[in-house]
Amino acid sequence: MTTAKVLITDKLSETAVQIFKDRGLDVTFDPSLGKDPERLLEVIGAYDGLAVRSATKVTSKVIAAADRLKVIGRAGIGVDNIDVKAATAKGIIVMNTPSGNSVTTAEHALSMMMALARQIPQANASTHAGKWEKSKFLGVELFNKTLGVIGCGNIGAIVADRAIGLKMRVIAYDPFLTEERAVALGVEKVELDALLARADFISLHVPLTDKTRNILSAEALAKTKSSVRIINCARGGLIDEGALASALRAGHIAGAALDVFEHEPATDHPLFLFDNVICTPHLGASTGEAQEKVALQIAEQMSDHLLKGAITNAINFPSITPEEAPRLMPYVTLAEQLGSFAGQLTDVAIKGVRLEYCGEAAGLNVKPLTAAALGGLLRPSMPDVNMVSAAHNAAQRGIAVEEMTCSQHDVYESFVKLTVKTDSYERSVAGTISVDGRPRFIQVRDIDMDFALSEHMLFVRNQDKPGFIGNFGTLMGENGVNIATFNLGRETPGGEAVTVVALDDAVSDEVLKQVSQLKHVVRARRLRF
Repeated sequence: MTTAKVLITDKLSETAVQIFKDRGLDVTFDPSLGKDPERLLEVIGAYDGLAVRSATKVTSKVIAAADRLKVIGRAGIGVDNIDVKAATAKGIIVMNTPSGNSVTTAEHALSMMMALARQIPQANASTHAGKWEKSKFLGVELFNKTLGVIGCGNIGAIVADRAIGLKMRVIAYDPFLTEERAVALGVEKVELDALLARADFISLHVPLTDKTRNILSAEALAKTKSSVRIINCARGGLIDEGALASALRAGHIAGAALDVFEHEPATDHPLFLFDNVICTPHLGASTGEAQEKVALQIAEQMSDHLLKGAITNAINFPSITPEEAPRLMPYVTLAEQLGSFAGQLTDVAIKGVRLEYCGEAAGLNVKPLTAAALGGLLRPSMPDVNMVSAAHNAAQRGIAVEEMTCSQHDVYESFVKLTVKTDSYERSVAGTISVDGRPRFIQVRDIDMDFALSEHMLFVRNQDKPGFIGNFGTLMGENGVNIATFNLGRETPGGEAVTVVALDDAVSDEVLKQVSQLKHVVRARRLRF
């Protein structure tokens, strides 16, 4: 098997580079490539993995040129520098390390809040200048003040915890924060307008999305106290910077501390003119501990994916842990085969897909199984689709996807059933994992059967009438086609039947035509796996 190749285009610790090597991967470490997009375009086609920080811009052009790429790893949280949509459409996993620099970023936000409260940078500059302006730098206490946290995920929760230790009251706005989690954190969950009206300090900890862009707009800033102080160590673009400047100028905002800006590097900015604004150059994750931690994490995550199929902290795909991957993979194969079988037999627009997981399969992480089934289903019409891009492509086609689980079946301890819905019919196919760990089909069109897929197969719908099997076998013999396995199932004696035949070689168009013309045959299709 060819050794997977990994390209590192940003500064990563030597220990992280060594992890790739120790895991048996072929690594190219070239930090200069992150600032040379043309050269990156030239070489990216030879690699299976790409590890970056923030300097490398993984654009749609880079992704289009990445013919072998399976995974992009971002050593850090933000993936603004990666075209995730383009990567998803091409079936490339995008991973980050959301917890690796959480403590460091939270501590920086708290440091900025304290510096803002006591005007430490301004007082430091004044003292360094030989002045002793003690009365000029009158600060405020954090004790008993209300901190409004916008976004209470990994970092926001750490900020809240540390602020409670400082005896601050913490209120949080986060649509995904449950009441139970809020109680466990010791914060009060509120709506955004309530947070704006009550907070003495506001700290932002949300990703930049269409919904969060300018979450602190001119309208939002107008709802705050005139004594509020704002801290942003999350992402530039969360605050309308022009509106913030206007509010500061009008005296409506007491101060701001910003580590991130809408456009970076920010070397000339209107907010730099305000004495009550503290600015740092995107230092949130800039500690030795954090840089080492995220580098090691992304090296381990990418190695596990390239070597074991594990998926950890993916932006665009459900996680598969290294421990569950061996147990999950036979079912991934089964789901993909079910989808491929159904996809090759479907000639009309698909409106919906239902996946039923029963018995042992119901207890698995079914999201990757659904993705595999969708990939197999769409591949006959979209050859480049895979597990990662399947859900995206299904959504683009308006295909509704439904997942169901059920208890143990009477006959099989575990099985997966896929049903394709169109405007005119529903058709299903089901399979299980045999004792030797291999996928087997157990139903086609709700007719009980038992067979495994092979490379060349014929699918025949026929009437269960005497003479069909003999006529079929004779036809194959006359044309020199050897039958490997022959499986026939029927609804009722003499009724509709399904025949699935494995062949040593593919049949020609002429032989397929002759099969279709046999007496009692309704339809014949050639399948390839």
